Amino acid sequence: MSTLYLILVSYDIADPRRLRRVARTLEAVGDRLQKSVFECGLTPAGLQALRLRLRRIIDPAEDHILIQPVCRHCRRDMGWQGKPPSAACEPFWIV
Repeated sequence: MSTLYLILVSYDIADPRRLRRVARTLEAVGDRLQKSVFECGLTPAGLQALRLRLRRIIDPAEDHILIQPVCRHCRRDMGWQGKPPSAACEPFWIV
């Protein structure tokens, strides 16, 4: 069994069609935390595949995607102000 890593993905996509495609791609692999922020549990191979899929969708001259790994120590220190996401978004798969 491969280790899953917590990855935060946020994006700003200029075109509505590409925006929907990026959102659908991320919904398939992670949990939406905010409108353009996802939390994903991915293997290294899964992360590489996601990067490739997103690269094929976006226009690099207009769009921006931030893919940020989060270590388990940093995850413990993360906190929410305001309404936190649902418990379903909790990354129970971090080991």
